[in-house]
Amino acid sequence: MSGHSKWATIKRTKESKDAQRGNIFTKLGNTITVAVKEGGTDPEANFKLRLAIERAKAVNMPKDNIERAIKRGTGELKGAVIEDLTYGALLPGQVAVIIKCLSDNKNRALADIKTAITKNGGQFVDLHSVSWQFENKGVIRINVQGTINPGLVKQGGADREQGDLEMKIIDSGAEDYIKDEDGFTIYTRPEELKAVKEKLENSGVKINSAGLEMVAKDPKDIDNETLAKVAKILGSLDELDEVSDYYTNLA
Repeated sequence: MSGHSKWATIKRTKESKDAQRGNIFTKLGNTITVAVKEGGTDPEANFKLRLAIERAKAVNMPKDNIERAIKRGTGELKGAVIEDLTYGALLPGQVAVIIKCLSDNKNRALADIKTAITKNGGQFVDLHSVSWQFENKGVIRINVQGTINPGLVKQGGADREQGDLEMKIIDSGAEDYIKDEDGFTIYTRPEELKAVKEKLENSGVKINSAGLEMVAKDPKDIDNETLAKVAKILGSLDELDEVSDYYTNLA
């Protein structure tokens, strides 16, 4: 598949801005803690933990912070219990969003999220009224800028290298992929994410991010004016320490 995806652009922008956010270490620390509680401390045996640590290292999270988060997960360090919470909302243009939270205070998290959504024209709704529009998928993102040798552009070889990359994606066992001007978004069955990711890495592909996400079954297109309103709400969610991620049905 090829084309322009508003949602892919939003996710890439979010990932690049996350590294600059003051609360990113808090968010990632909570993700690591919960991953340890669910699957143990060995990244080789706990793929969710491995992905969380890779993401933490990508934004230069200090090793001490990572180790403290792991110890909170094992109980070696005392701390409040982190809950894994999921909420639903409808944004302008009837854009559905699923919001993932990790918080030690459910009531505070709920109040903060409701405020971020409703003050900007969104509507907080029952999760089940939006969750049916999504399915769980493994998602891998590759930025072309980080994988294509700039020197090849002058030699006319960039297209050839991008074609080679596309063949590696096809051969990886991925279920589907989207190609746009920024790079590739690759989709896998949840249980095949680890195998596809490792096959791409073993073939020399640099992966920018990988994880399990809620992917829209029928992506929705909206005009730019409505998109700006949606982006404002998503930006407000990014500022909340409790929000670990969110997924929309934007095309």
